[in-house]
Amino acid sequence: MNDSVQTYVNDHLAGAAHAIDLLEHLRRQHPTDPIGVLASKLLINVKSDAEVLRGIAARINAGSSAMKETVSRLTEKISRFKLDDHGAISFETFECLEFLVLGIHGKRALWLALVACSAADPRLQNINYDVLIERAGQQEAAVDLLRIDVAKEVLLPSN
Repeated sequence: MNDSVQTYVNDHLAGAAHAIDLLEHLRRQHPTDPIGVLASKLLINVKSDAEVLRGIAARINAGSSAMKETVSRLTEKISRFKLDDHGAISFETFECLEFLVLGIHGKRALWLALVACSAADPRLQNINYDVLIERAGQQEAAVDLLRIDVAKEVLLPSN
């Protein structure tokens, strides 16, 4: 059976794996500045959200998307060559934050899509989507605020 929701959930699991790797990287590269502090806080919630998503994957018999998660992790590691800021606030830092904002926005869109489908698909019921949607909104706002601060530092011409 071709089940689009299985594909959709597996795609988001791969994205979550990529986000977790990126957050761990930012936490290591920026252990004491606001970027590392935010990455540490986000990592806890993103891992929790990924667990919820893995639970949904189990409910819908999505199976493992080991291939997608492996490709995602490999892509993240390769992108470090471009995004590695060596602990400095740089354009690469800005790009990492922008990627995270986009990913969190996508996660919020995932929760909204799943809640919309849950009335017609019992496999998607009995999940507190309101909390997940709210948390994604808070995560997106926090990362975007930091992203804008970094943008002003790295995108404006030097004096």
